[in-house]
Amino acid sequence: MTKNTDDKEKASSDPSGLERLIKTLNQQPGQKAAPVHLWDPPYCGELDMVIKSDGSWHYGGTPIGRKKLVALFATVLKREDDDFFLVTPVEKIGITVEDAPFIAVAMERKGEGKAQLLSFTSNVGDTVLAGSDHALRFTPEAGGESLKPYVHIRAGLEARLSRAVYYELANLAVEDRVEGEKHFGVWSNGEFFPLDTGL
Repeated sequence: MTKNTDDKEKASSDPSGLERLIKTLNQQPGQKAAPVHLWDPPYCGELDMVIKSDGSWHYGGTPIGRKKLVALFATVLKREDDDFFLVTPVEKIGITVEDAPFIAVAMERKGEGKAQLLSFTSNVGDTVLAGSDHALRFTPEAGGESLKPYVHIRAGLEARLSRAVYYELANLAVEDRVEGEKHFGVWSNGEFFPLDTGL
């Protein structure tokens, strides 16, 4: 991230930064995702907060064990290019995300074939129906021999499919044609998502 060093140091050394953020968030109504795309507050530095590749949230090197607090932070998470922020109407604070910010921990299937509907639920409670608005994508793992699967949740934020969910999804793969070429993939909500184009 390219940000003002003084601001970064200020936010990292301010012990009340996290408490202030929590207090502001607790004043927001409900627990649904906030309209962060409508907010453009000033950048106020970074917190020593990391979302690990396994979906766990850490502050100051310590896991955040309170699921309700993690879910609260998730409602104000925003992505700008490759940077991630916690955003309120009055401040924007940078955090670190190792991979995707969320993990898809469950999948529900309805229907079959091209009429199939696949819904995914994240570790912070979001549920989305895979399709044109919530695309599935697959990128190569290091070494290029396997794929990392993701589903779009909202506003550029994705959930990586857990291993169990990915295996469940892979078992639904069928052969179909994409631009005249045969591919193995899955249908959801009228969209075909090839599993073999990322390799």
